[in-house]
Amino acid sequence: MTLVAGVDSSTQSCKVVVRDAATGALVRSGRVSHPDGTAVDPQHWWDALQLAIAEAGGLDDVAAVSVGGQQHGMVALDADGRVVRDALLWNDTRSADAAVDLIRELGDGDLAAGAAAWAQACGSVLVASLTITKLRWLRDAEPENAARVAAVALPHDWLTWRLAGYGPAGESPLGPDLAALTTDRSDASGTGYWSPSSEDYRRDLLRMAFGRDLTLPRVLGPADDAGRVDGRLLGPGAGDNAAAALALGMRAGDVAISIGTSGVVSAVSAQPTTDASGMVNGFADATGAYLPLACTLNASRVLDAARRMLGVDHAGLSALALQADPGAQGLVLVPYLEGERTPNKPNATGSLHGLQLANTTPENLARAAVEGMLCGLADGLDALRTLGVPVERVQLIGGGAQSEAVRRIAPAVLGVDVTVPEPGEYVADGAARQAAWVLAASEDAAAQAPSWSTSTSETFTAAPTPWVRDQYSRARELTVER
Repeated sequence: MTLVAGVDSSTQSCKVVVRDAATGALVRSGRVSHPDGTAVDPQHWWDALQLAIAEAGGLDDVAAVSVGGQQHGMVALDADGRVVRDALLWNDTRSADAAVDLIRELGDGDLAAGAAAWAQACGSVLVASLTITKLRWLRDAEPENAARVAAVALPHDWLTWRLAGYGPAGESPLGPDLAALTTDRSDASGTGYWSPSSEDYRRDLLRMAFGRDLTLPRVLGPADDAGRVDGRLLGPGAGDNAAAALALGMRAGDVAISIGTSGVVSAVSAQPTTDASGMVNGFADATGAYLPLACTLNASRVLDAARRMLGVDHAGLSALALQADPGAQGLVLVPYLEGERTPNKPNATGSLHGLQLANTTPENLARAAVEGMLCGLADGLDALRTLGVPVERVQLIGGGAQSEAVRRIAPAVLGVDVTVPEPGEYVADGAARQAAWVLAASEDAAAQAPSWSTSTSETFTAAPTPWVRDQYSRARELTVER
């Protein structure tokens, strides 16, 4: 049996799966938590990866490994390969003003023109999540640190580089060769300085944002290898959403809604997309196609917050929500608990609307939390449709999809049936599938990604509740900013 490994280095933890390269059957796995926060020393990711690999039984018998990771995070390196400062993660909103400045600059002072120009240039209208805005923030807020930066990488780029044996002198066998940094097109497309249309870096945009050029990772194709370490092939890796899409085997017409730390609505497209409204990011995927995507900052943590407020566990929250009527008797939660990315309201706060004596019950509050979170995702689904992206099958994944209330309420709010695959580590599984593809391509350049059928699914149906979306839309316009 030939084995491959996939890694998911996410916001919250590092997961490692080891699978049979031919069938995809799970052989073993490991998981280690990451520290909380929106700015993290990448050394924590490396330490967690080593522990997760050990928990998964090591990689000595693994033929190839690939890393999927959280997108957008800024890992700034100096000329000696050392991390300059804590990495700013995708959900760090301190660069919100920098995003506005960059939009205005590309539009010659006009925000609308700038938004359209950025969408054409890199597939996305800038928000605080994208790496380029974090580089502008670093330039302006920490000029001494900015002066030390020689290269910038994304989380999965940096971990692949370290796995390949590179890093600071004295800490790695191959030393700080910044030219050895690699990435893939899916993760590069979330930086703000790589174009899905031209399939190349926009160094002019990088220089505009940071003031000078930097060493950037070499962008690999879907089945290219990133090197070999101890006889083991390294895959190019992928952004977390692209890796999940690869695990699900998504094709045109498929939409994945992932409810994790963030909420993501993504689809596969044969052509790059642009959306000057900023609702949809025009990313690339891990197969050579494209991944139009809408992302919210607030997803499963909305359920966490509601559970804490009500003093119940997740099963208790679900049970309460299912006891309430659709619409929670007019109670509406706008769940912008960490600001919001889609729509772009980085300074927004969450709010509860429609309070009356009759509806102030635990059941209605639980229902409002689930519906509010789902309404934000439904807005993303509508935005994909507006761009002409076909929506034929909706799959619900992520930790939040394990909630019975979410599964049963989702088709009512979204207005479509939803298919829920069995729980799994879809980002790590997608990375493992990529590793198997890279292994096959090393022997046959025309090899395709293996067809793995390792999960079952259940379909949920419910009568649509358009009034829930209507009352949410009215409340959303009353958002308060801090």
